[in-house]
Parts: sequence; C-alpha cells; structure tokens
Amino acid sequence: MITSVLIANRGEIACRVIETARSMGLRTIAVYSEADANALHVEMADEAYLLGPAAAAESYLRQDRILDAARKSGADAIHPGYGFLSENAEFAEACADAGVLFVGPPADAIRAMGLKDRAKVLMQDANVPVVPGYHGDNQDPVFLAAEAEKIGYPVLIKAVAGGGGKGMRRVDAAGDFDKALASAQREAKAAFGDDHVLIEKFVSRPRHIEVQVFADAHGNVVHLFERDCSVQRRHQKVVEEAPAPGMPQDMLDAMGKAACEAARAIGYRGAGTVEFIADASEGLRADRFYFMEMNTRLQVEHPVTEMITGQDLVEWQLRVVSNEELPLKQDEILLDGHAVEVRLYAEDPNKQFFPSTGKLKEFWMPEEGDGVRIDAGVQLGDEISIYYDPMIAKVIAWGDTRDAARQLLIKALGDVEVVGVTTNAAFLKAVVSHPVFASGE
Repeated sequence: MITSVLIANRGEIACRVIETARSMGLRTIAVYSEADANALHVEMADEAYLLGPAAAAESYLRQDRILDAARKSGADAIHPGYGFLSENAEFAEACADAGVLFVGPPADAIRAMGLKDRAKVLMQDANVPVVPGYHGDNQDPVFLAAEAEKIGYPVLIKAVAGGGGKGMRRVDAAGDFDKALASAQREAKAAFGDDHVLIEKFVSRPRHIEVQVFADAHGNVVHLFERDCSVQRRHQKVVEEAPAPGMPQDMLDAMGKAACEAARAIGYRGAGTVEFIADASEGLRADRFYFMEMNTRLQVEHPVTEMITGQDLVEWQLRVVSNEELPLKQDEILLDGHAVEVRLYAEDPNKQFFPSTGKLKEFWMPEEGDGVRIDAGVQLGDEISIYYDPMIAKVIAWGDTRDAARQLLIKALGDVEVVGVTTNAAFLKAVVSHPVFASGE
C-alpha cells in the first residue's frame, strides 16, 4: 500500500480525497494557487505547496509544478480528482516518468476514450452498441450533410474532443445543417483546439444513464450499478440518482455487461464511467441503449453510487493504484435503497444562471447523518472567485425508496442558507419537487 498521496486538485473533490486517504492512514499533500491559500483543502492536508497565481493555467494545470511538489514532498501517488489534469494522458505519462503513481487508468486508455469518434469505433469492435451515425475522418461539409441525410433528421453534431455540451448542435432539417455545422466547428476549435465533429441520430426522448466500472491490474472488472443523470441544463448535469428509476433488470444486466466489456477492450484500470443514452420513447428497454463516451476518472456524482453500495470509491482507487485486487467480486456488490444528488452552485437562476462571486458571510449546510451527506469544499468566510467552477457543495440524500430519498433531499435543500453569493438552492428544490421528476419520467 502507498503511504502518501498528493491531490492535484482543489475544492470539494480535494477535500473528499483527503478524508478517505487520511482514514486509511496515508499522508496527504495539497497543492494550491494564490487564490486558494486559505482554502479548506489546504487546511485539511498534512502538507501544502503553492503552485502559482490564481489562474488555473498558471497553477492547477502546471504539470511541472505539480510534479515538483510531488518530488519535494516524497509523494507515492498523485490523485487528479476530476477536471483539470484528470483525463490528460500526457500528465499520466509524466507521472510515470517521474516515478510517481497516477491514480487513474493507463495513458493509452485515456487516449482511447479521449476522442468520441475513435472511442465509438473501438466500442463497435467490442460489440458495445453505439448511436447510429458517422464517426469517420472526412470533415468535408458536403459529405457530412449527405451523411446527415442518410442518418435521418433530427441529428446531433458533436465535437469529437471535449464535452460539457460545447461544439454540440441539434439540427432538425437539412436547410439548417450548414449553418449549425460551421457554428459547432467554431465553438469546438475555440474550446478544444480541434474542430473535428461526428454526426449522430438525435434521440428525441433520451435518458442519460451511466455505469460505474472498476478494474484492477489483475484482470478483474466489475460494475457498481448505474446512475441516471437525465436532468440537465445546457448538457450539464443538475440532478443525479442511483439506481435509474424504472430500469428493468434485463436492461441493467445488458448495460452492466456492455460497460465491463468497454473497460476490458481498452485495458482499463481504476475507476471509470461508461455513459449511455437510452431511447425511452417506448420505455426503458434492453435493446434501446447506446454508448456515448467513457469518462476515465472519478465522476462528480460518485457519492450516489457510494450511498447505495456502501463502498468508498476513493479507497478502491487507492487500493488499485497500490496493485491490490478489487475489494469485491461482482456478485458481492449489493444495492441498497436509493440516492439522489444535486450540485449547489454560486449562480443566479433568475439571471440565466450567471455565476455569483463574493465572500461567504453566512454558510449553513444541512446536518449530515440520517441519510444526508454534504460534500463541500468551502467554509464560512471563503471567497467564491471568478477563477474556478462555482460549485459550492454537493447535497446527497439516501432513502429506502426513491421517494423517501427525494423527500429528504427537498427538506435538506430547505435548510441551506448562504449569504454573500446567490445560489441555485431554490431552483434545485423546485426541480426535485416537480411532479414530472417525482414520477420518475
């Protein structure tokens, strides 16, 4: 087992990793920017090293400075969290070259899943179902328009690199294709430095269902059930829950098998999430789900999986990177109850969700316990700045049933009190209280 870990991240995920590492008796090393000098993750860690100025490009994205901190601290491993360098194959290789373990999959696996078009070809070869579409290299606009006609409208134009809805356009008619293609390519180039796109059939009644997978270096691959992340705004997840409501057992079996096959196909190791889109136009069916992408890291929504399985996924990550076998076999992973998570952001829903900055003059979160979990990366007096993602905390509720978890989450959101910045707490409460969400649709 490793004895120390450097967390190359900030905010709630850094705090989350530190908590588990500390419970395992590991020495924890934080890194921080000038803006985060007094941050909670810095306070929690055994040691902390300054990376540079506030801007991420000068701090949390500086591989050289992170590796220098690992060398100075004698860290055995680097946990990248999510975002920043978590899916950067070059960073994974740089860690190996520096003699420090990267808490994540091999660089080749990251690369294999890094571009959506190549990933889909790999999945097709592994007999994992993919959305009908064109995933090739030909980027000629006339050719792509012809492919869209073959697929049949509506279609979705998607950037092959990146995510978060950038470089993505829905097209309902042939006459709109050229303009939408040019717009998607411009946005993709600006966001990811790559304007290549793919064309897919647009699923008109979608459910976004993903499967948590884990693999070790000894050939073991398992899944820890599914999560439903269908409630989104601008292709960004707002509510996440596990298990997926209304999902029949034969579909879970098929999806779990497909996710594990996807991991095996690329020689995966560690925690990963295989994301599928399900066509729910005739209800959830085992023959109506398609591979979208694989996230080669821990997900923001991993707490709902932890709460229904009773497992600590960060502990699993640290054991796998220490060359241990997975803690459980597939038939030993049991599902208990239901969990729902929402992301509490410093943003104003009444102003197109514009980010809100300022000092936390009051900061009250629901009391943890009795089915409520709070993953936060800030505390009273902290500054919510312009430099980073404005997520303040994750609020998660567990219950014996979906409705019990939902009702507990509604109550917990009513207990949130933040002064100094505007939050989306009331918006989240309204979403979770909505009759359509309550019905599981």
